[in-house]
Amino acid sequence: MKRRVVVTGLGAVTPLGKDVPTFWASLMEGKSGIREIDRFDTTDYPVKIAGLVSDFDPERYVDKKELRHMDLFTQYALYAAFEAIAQSGIEITDDNRDRIGVYIGSGIGGIGTTLSNYKVLLERGPKRVSPFLVPMMIGDMATGQVSIQFGLRGPNSAPVSACATGSHAIGDAFKIIQRGDADAMVAGGAEAAVVDIALAGFSNMKALSTRNDDPTHASRPFEKDRDGFVMGEGAGILVLESLESAQARGAKILGEVIGYGMSGDAYHVTAPAPDGDGAVRVMKAALADAGIEPTDVDYINAHGTSTDFNDRIETLAVKRVFGEHAYKVAMSSIKSMTGHLLGAAGGVEGVACVKTLMEGMLPPTTNYETPDPECDLDYVPNVARKSDARIAMSNSFGFGGHNASLIFKKYEEQ
Repeated sequence: MKRRVVVTGLGAVTPLGKDVPTFWASLMEGKSGIREIDRFDTTDYPVKIAGLVSDFDPERYVDKKELRHMDLFTQYALYAAFEAIAQSGIEITDDNRDRIGVYIGSGIGGIGTTLSNYKVLLERGPKRVSPFLVPMMIGDMATGQVSIQFGLRGPNSAPVSACATGSHAIGDAFKIIQRGDADAMVAGGAEAAVVDIALAGFSNMKALSTRNDDPTHASRPFEKDRDGFVMGEGAGILVLESLESAQARGAKILGEVIGYGMSGDAYHVTAPAPDGDGAVRVMKAALADAGIEPTDVDYINAHGTSTDFNDRIETLAVKRVFGEHAYKVAMSSIKSMTGHLLGAAGGVEGVACVKTLMEGMLPPTTNYETPDPECDLDYVPNVARKSDARIAMSNSFGFGGHNASLIFKKYEEQ
């Protein structure tokens, strides 16, 4: 029999705030975390905006000397992990540390560290490259540092699946607990890729919004005048735990994970399959894993990037899976406010799903002004809405055709 897996801790570092209460309050107010990039000169770039974390102070949790050997994506993951673990109230001891694991992914990892050291190599020679380059840049180091900081010696790994990374991490951690290989997992995604070379790459791909003169209205998921996504950064971390473990220590249970699906498009490196086939199969897989019907789902936290292909095809896929219920289920994209946090998106959106069920409020899709005839579902336009939602689905789709869907449920004793 599968073990029930519950959520006991949430942590978030986002362009909307550096903790979950601030992040959630900003979502409810429809605030935007997107602004002009001020970290490097964007004069020659067609895109000059991003969702940036402001006034970040990692020394609150980690010694300054240690921070010098961590890329920013790792610092974001650690910061969010401290918040999530503190909220969970879990006490890590020699008796349980081997049964608590870490599973945090990053789509691009330490690209900022890689780039800065490459410049050192070119300008000052190989002997000046940092001896910490490799442990700072590799994408598994958020997981490594969280396990080191907290002494967590259970299952330990780090997925890389582009913009589906955070959801794959949560889903895989869910399965690890469900099958009994750990009692608790610290899971999610982290990203800090708003650097010049990444901005140039995404810009030249024509994937980004160029609404530079109006940053807060640039990300427009499902809206007719959308012109691409906005890069973002941050981390979203959940503490998942077996129900038995949470109940044994009297933990406050925030929500439950009941379903997880994975699929591949096998179609194109950047474009989704035109008929939404990969998205259809991943949502069906998550529903089957949860043992529920499409009509049981009350809310979908959409991948909703604000690109023409993604929004249109995700809408098509939802219609194929949910049928007439597609027009009744609420569906919103918080990327309209955070931007697209790439490998961290699934983690942050998992946090948003749990809060949605806890608080009885649906986050809106902001900047929704002109409906697109091909995107004709209920996207919770512009204003947060009260809801009695019990079950929420979170979709994540990544370059390379990686798809992940998670299903969260409001916690109820059975």
